[in-house]
Order: sequence, then structure tokens, then C-alpha cells
Amino acid sequence: MQDRTWSVAELAGDITRLVGAAFPGEVWVRGQIRSLSRHRSGHVYLDLAEPAPDGQPPQALLGVVLFADDKAQVNATLKQIGAVRMADGIEVRIRCRVRFFARQGRLQLRMTAIDPAYTLGRLAEDRERLLTVLRSEGLVDRNRALVMPRVPLRVGVVTSVGSAAWHDVLHELESSGHGFHVVAADARTQGPATGRSVAAGIRAVSERGVDVVVVVRGGGSRTDLSPFDGEAIARAVALAPVPVLTGIGHEVDSSVADLVAHTACKTPTACGSLLVTRVRDHMAATDATWDAIRRRASHRLDVAEEQLRAAARRTARATQVAVEAHDRRLAAATDRLAVRSSALLDSAAGRVETAAVRVRAHDPAVALARGWSITRDGSGNLVRSVADVATGDRLVTLLADGTVTSRAERAEPTRRDGNDD
Repeated sequence: MQDRTWSVAELAGDITRLVGAAFPGEVWVRGQIRSLSRHRSGHVYLDLAEPAPDGQPPQALLGVVLFADDKAQVNATLKQIGAVRMADGIEVRIRCRVRFFARQGRLQLRMTAIDPAYTLGRLAEDRERLLTVLRSEGLVDRNRALVMPRVPLRVGVVTSVGSAAWHDVLHELESSGHGFHVVAADARTQGPATGRSVAAGIRAVSERGVDVVVVVRGGGSRTDLSPFDGEAIARAVALAPVPVLTGIGHEVDSSVADLVAHTACKTPTACGSLLVTRVRDHMAATDATWDAIRRRASHRLDVAEEQLRAAARRTARATQVAVEAHDRRLAAATDRLAVRSSALLDSAAGRVETAAVRVRAHDPAVALARGWSITRDGSGNLVRSVADVATGDRLVTLLADGTVTSRAERAEPTRRDGNDD
């Protein structure tokens, strides 16, 4: 018996009937959104994929259409939650009808509803799982342990350049009047490429010698901000060589990136304000220090001047006292010297008078006047003894009233009385 051969239409018809019989009503399907696009007609097209590691192709992929009529109901559901937005990379649980379209030869899911709680639950589970890993590796507090520079003027900004978040930060820095230098990294901040793009931006600006890195992104739904709960950004923030400040979303939002950052600010504006305040506080502290130095120096100078004046007064008084004391000692010494000089003069005068008497007593003229004479030989030598004269010597005798010249006839010594042996 020959095997049955189906025509394409017959086989397609059988597949349509089988799919219809197997899935007569709506079913719930979970998966990860890929290639989402919104048509101008109001319809939304996307692929629902079995989640796979980054860079790996999905194990299964189904096309999904959300017609404009059903989209209103889905949006109303999402609006009630306010935290989920359909976007690439988001895991969702949707209700749909399974249909096989014979004309196109493809299976398609017609989406009619969504379960936001499932998406939020998956995000929360992934977040906690990542935090557990980061804590085990000691990365949660690593960046926070870095010392924030006192004057962080070189700022690396990682965001979508031109966005509201970019302008908020730039406005704060520029309007401060301080010399901030901004190094920007233009990064994707929404969609599947956000994690890789932001992480690369953090690494890029960190290598440019910045003092701090600022990662900012404006507000959005929980799913819009989900990349900042991802591992790529979390590790880039934790391992950055400089402090990282985050300003992601609104004040109520808190991402894994916030938890591993050095400082998490509520908004992008708050990030810029924090840096401005830090620089301003340092400048104020510096000014206060210089003011304190000036006041202290002025005070010390005043004290030193007063001490100098006091020392001058003491020196003047001491000098005056010393001069007066010296004057008194000099006067006393002068008086003593005068008394002593007078005594010395009197004593000297006495000695001189005594000497004069002695001189007068030995004056030859006095002796001559008394009748004595002085005899000299022809050579002028004083004749003291008869031994000094020989017979015939010429003699000159000095008397009180003149001289007598004579010649010696005989010289005999005078005989003295005494016992001869």
C-alpha cells in the first residue's frame, strides 16, 4: 500500500486543526522578550524566547502579536502596577491564543493579557541572586571603601549624552562656578545593550584619570531600570578604581548598581549637587583655615609687639638704673681717687722735700762754702787719696770762691793711730 501524500494545503489544514484542538482556549506562556517593535497601526510585534545566557542563541523562539484592540487592556494592566514596561530583555508571563497561519506557514501567539507580578518577581529573584554572588566575592562594599577625593574636579559621566539626566548633572557642575572638568562616556541606558554599554563606559572614563565616576539615568519603569540590576554594570561599578556615584531613576528607585556604588544619590541632579557641595565645603574650609591663620598670626603679632614694647621699656628702665648706678660708682671712685691722689701727692711732696734736703746736703757747693775743697789732677780726675798723686803732678783745687793750681812736691799718707802688729 502506497504511503499517503498530503498537499501543502491539506497538511497546513491538519496542523491548524491539531493546534486548535490542542489549544482551544487561551494559555499562559513565559519567556524573554526579543526584537520588540511597535507598528504605526498600533500593533506590537515581538519574539518570545526561552532565556539563554548572554550571547547564546535561545533554545526556542515564538512570534507574538499584540493587536491594538488588546493593547489597550494590556497597557491598563501595566499602568495599574506602574513598574513594568514591555521591552527587550524583560521576562514576561503573557496570556495568548495559539494560532497556526497556513498562508504564512508559521505559528504565532496572539497576546491578550500580561502578568506584571511575574516580571517583578523574576526581577527580584535575579536581583537577590546577583547580590548573593557579589556579597560572597566581597564586591558589595569594595567601591564604598575607596576614599572620596576632597576636591573631585575631574568627573567622568556615564549616561546617554544629551538626555535629561546628562543636562541635569552638567547644569549643576557648570552653574557652580567651580573648575569642573567633565569626561563623558555616551552609553545606552535602556534596552538589552544597556549593561554592556554602561559597563564599558565606566571602564573607559576610569582610565582617563578622573577623580570620580558618575552613572546617571532618568526615571522610568522598573523594567526600564532593570539593566542597572544586572551583573555587568554591578561588577563594573564595584571594580572601578575610583569612587562611583549613581543617580538612577527617581527617589524611590534603588538598583544593585546603587547598592555597590560608593554613594547612591536619589537623582542625577543630586549627584551633581553632591560634588558641588563637596568642592564648596572644601573651599569654605580652606578659607576658614586661612582666616584662622590670619587671625592667629595677627594676634601673635600683636602679642609680640606688646612684648617687644614691654621689653623696650624694661631695657630703658634697666639702662637708666645701670647708668645711674655707674654714675654713682664713678662719682664714688672719683672721690676716692681724689682723696687718694691728694694723699699720694702729699706723700710724694714729702719724699721730694726729703730728697731735696738730701740733695742739698750733698751739694758740693754747700761743702765748699763750709771750707771744703775739691782737688783734681791734670787730667780732671778727682783726687781722693795721696796715692792718686805723684810728685810733680799738676793739681787744680776748687774752692768756694775760685780755683788754685799747684804742683805736688811730696805725697805722704796721713799716719793714723792704732796698734801695729
